[in-house]
Amino acid sequence: MTEIMNVAGILGKSLDLPCGVILKNRFVKAPMSDSLGNGEGGPTEPLVRLYERWAEAGVALSIIGEVQGDPRYPEKPGNLVLGSTMDKQLLLQLTQRATIDGAHLWPQLGHGGALSHQPISSPKGPSPLHIGDFKCAGMSIDEVKELPQQYAKTAEYAKTIGFTGLQIHAAHGFLLSQFLSPLFNHRTDQYGGSIEARCSIVIEVINAIRQVVGPTFPIGIKINSTDKLEGGLAEDDALTVVGMLDRTTIDLIDISGGTYFPGAKASSDGAGEGPYFLKFARRAKEITNIPLTLTGGIKAREQAVDAVGNGAADMVGLARAMVLNPKIAESWLSEDGKDPHFPKFESAPPGGITAWYTMLLTALAEDKEDMFKLDLPSALRIYEERDAKRCLKWQHKFSQHLAKN
Repeated sequence: MTEIMNVAGILGKSLDLPCGVILKNRFVKAPMSDSLGNGEGGPTEPLVRLYERWAEAGVALSIIGEVQGDPRYPEKPGNLVLGSTMDKQLLLQLTQRATIDGAHLWPQLGHGGALSHQPISSPKGPSPLHIGDFKCAGMSIDEVKELPQQYAKTAEYAKTIGFTGLQIHAAHGFLLSQFLSPLFNHRTDQYGGSIEARCSIVIEVINAIRQVVGPTFPIGIKINSTDKLEGGLAEDDALTVVGMLDRTTIDLIDISGGTYFPGAKASSDGAGEGPYFLKFARRAKEITNIPLTLTGGIKAREQAVDAVGNGAADMVGLARAMVLNPKIAESWLSEDGKDPHFPKFESAPPGGITAWYTMLLTALAEDKEDMFKLDLPSALRIYEERDAKRCLKWQHKFSQHLAKN
């Protein structure tokens, strides 16, 4: 009983954000590429149901990964798009059903940049790059200067349709992460060079969003502790970013790492034990008073309790653990307290593990997880076939936007 009381006192304790919003416990459903949009930027009933399930199970905050403001640069054709041309009623259903029992729902505002999905984009990053088979164009100074208002417009729309906060995606090798990374950012203007200059566009985005959403609307940000790539963002520069964020109105910093650059190994596919970025989070805590979320590699309740209880983080971000057990927040706060069983895969094809978890997400969204029996090759095949069909729908829906790319 004492142990359960200790867990409840740590993971079940509410958290006050700087903007004044209170999150009811320390559990975050970390953003993933759910691939449950309708291929035209809109939500589906399964997507709504998925986030409703996590809210019902007691999570304080769920973040929808890779939500686009500009349909020209999506991460995948299953992403949501926010804007006045979308079906507002479907989005209202999502925000209403996923914010029950005090749960918060935030979109992760993203821009694929150089890693935009090529079948439906002409990728463009901070600088033109040609590395092996990878190639992208570079953004003009005018295009860069337009970014803060683009993000702000999307944020303002998100607030009007009932999202209770938002997260800015500046990690995992997507656009704002690319600006931070010397591997992607070779600019010689005010947005390139030192880490302070490379971070300036991120600060401008934060300030533009805050101006339109007001002082009491939560703004989070996801950043890399390291790109895990030679020539990419390293920890010392990432700590400088944390120090710069500390002087902004950000409410929650999500610590992660790694990129989806072709050939790079995803942190989530690694064999490491324990939270991936715990040591960095401890260093970050020394230079900021903004609450931190630690995401990646948390597979057991003991690890979550240790991270929060010892002060390395204020919240724990759970992604695959919440796919394997959507009621994990409820479970870890109870006497049951069981940890999810993570499957082990032999000889996984590239992208196979991600596809398997994504298809399991689909089963959860349809309340059919008990019937899920896919192996990795089958999951990857179905996942890729579904994306191919959605690409055609995306191209048709956003043809006028894509023509301007």
